[in-house]
Amino acid sequence: MSWLPPVPPSAVDTAGRTWNVHRAWPDLTAGGYVLEVVTPGQPGVQGARLRDGKFELLLGDDPGLPSLQSEARHGEVISHRPGIRAVIRGQGCYIKVFRPGEALRTAERWFHGGLLLGTGNFSAPTVLRSSPDVIVFSAVPGRTLGALSEDHQAVSDESFAGLWEQWAQAWTAQVGARGDPRSGAALAALPLHSPDVEVADLRFWVKRWWRNYAGGPDGSSHGDALRSLAEDVAQDLLGTPADPFVWAHGDLHDKQILAVGGGSTLGLLDFDDTARAEASLDLANLDVRLEMHMRRNRMTPERFLAAHAQVLAAVEALHVSPRRFLAYSDAAWLRLACSPLPLRSAVALSVLQERRSSAPVRRVRELMT
Repeated sequence: MSWLPPVPPSAVDTAGRTWNVHRAWPDLTAGGYVLEVVTPGQPGVQGARLRDGKFELLLGDDPGLPSLQSEARHGEVISHRPGIRAVIRGQGCYIKVFRPGEALRTAERWFHGGLLLGTGNFSAPTVLRSSPDVIVFSAVPGRTLGALSEDHQAVSDESFAGLWEQWAQAWTAQVGARGDPRSGAALAALPLHSPDVEVADLRFWVKRWWRNYAGGPDGSSHGDALRSLAEDVAQDLLGTPADPFVWAHGDLHDKQILAVGGGSTLGLLDFDDTARAEASLDLANLDVRLEMHMRRNRMTPERFLAAHAQVLAAVEALHVSPRRFLAYSDAAWLRLACSPLPLRSAVALSVLQERRSSAPVRRVRELMT
């Protein structure tokens, strides 16, 4: 297979219109990418494909998501990973479209997750209707902490830090809760995201990166670095004792957390990947995403440090092993290093190489301060 260049920041369709690449993933088969793109003057996002340098818009028709075209009439498509999943913002609701049959598994996770979230630490969407490939959720008011991090007009640094302190207290209460027997049964019903699962997922990402880039300029050296780092991270994840398995969101980042203001309960979104896992899985992923925002100038260092301090406060309150937090943090950076978006990949690989050059004890100390 010929080498595929990194995904460009933008592409031009057959009508001459420029589309900016918002998100990108390697295609399920070697030879191209699936994209989420946006263009000025048009609301929402659009699915697209890039194969052998040829850009193609999916004009409302995604064969992998047969319900998307009809559901899209109810609102604006705000997320679209072609062939995998899409989200539509409707009137007072959000419509999530899956591949045929896959909504059933997600609905089950939401049911069990809802029992665990019944303690009131966070407000969360409720399921309004569901089918084998569509789930409709209620809207939760507020703005994401990700959006608020970039708002320096309405949000002061002090109030921003206060929101993260509120999150740390709520998160610690939620994850550390010892509920009634119903909650215990709900937790046991969730899938287990063990260290072995995490390692298998990382190796899959590295293998997929190698498939598309190994033959390109510097591809061999970059790929060798990724594979070496993957084995180091695997050794860290599998070679030290795991922390207890608790409730995990599964995809926690600052755009999944909502603030209404006035001290109201924070909102929490998207429980498609909720599972039993070590507390480090969510905390490390959240912390890495925050640092990526800061390194790419999407969050000021002051706001990053305020949020980072509260993540570490949750780490301490939940008695998370610093070495486990470090291992899952490296895993999150490795996943970002496998991105087809070159700027994101370069930043993540640089961070990993900086970390691996430090002695383990020093790395733990640096990360936890």
